[in-house]
Amino acid sequence: MKVAIADDDPIVCSSLRTILCATGTADVPWTATDGDEAYAHYTSGPAQRPDVMLIDIQMPGTDGIETARRILDFDKAARILFLTTFADRHYISQAMALGARGYLVKQDVVSVCPAVQAVMAGQIVLGADVLDKLTSPAPARGEAANGRHVDAGLARALDSLSDRECDIAALVAQGLDNRQIAARLFLSEGTVRNRISDILDKLALGNRTQLAIVWLNSGR
Repeated sequence: MKVAIADDDPIVCSSLRTILCATGTADVPWTATDGDEAYAHYTSGPAQRPDVMLIDIQMPGTDGIETARRILDFDKAARILFLTTFADRHYISQAMALGARGYLVKQDVVSVCPAVQAVMAGQIVLGADVLDKLTSPAPARGEAANGRHVDAGLARALDSLSDRECDIAALVAQGLDNRQIAARLFLSEGTVRNRISDILDKLALGNRTQLAIVWLNSGR
């Protein structure tokens, strides 16, 4: 596995590289200390494209959110995992709505290796502090976690989900992949895949990451 790192602190880049390489988790083909440098590396050619991209939120010039947006516009299959000191609900919601595969705070550095492995396996990774921000205090039904009411059409679409679809959406929000959901609900992986596709269509969402953040913010 190849993991690239974008963080404005060279010491953080060096430390993460050491952790990932020393544990045999991944090779680190390059690091960057700002968003423009990270984007330039990522788009320079297939050999420079990592399996997982670790990105900080606040960096000089182009910040992590905009860098992730640009990378995902270039490569919709990019696996982006945010690693930052900012456990701010606004940042978390922005990051996950973009299609990021996870969000960790730097105090949780011991989780980086298992996190990149989980992201590589197709899971969504949210640190404990991040989940606390998204789910506590619990918003009222039909109200987003930031205090604003969700779109009425989306609220109706959520209400239209069947009990089985709700079960699947809840497990997606927990970061389980299709195989794990199938085992938990005694379904085939094909059935789970089709149900998730149906749920995304009903909610007019683009991917399971967006489904996870909508489900967590719905307070269900």
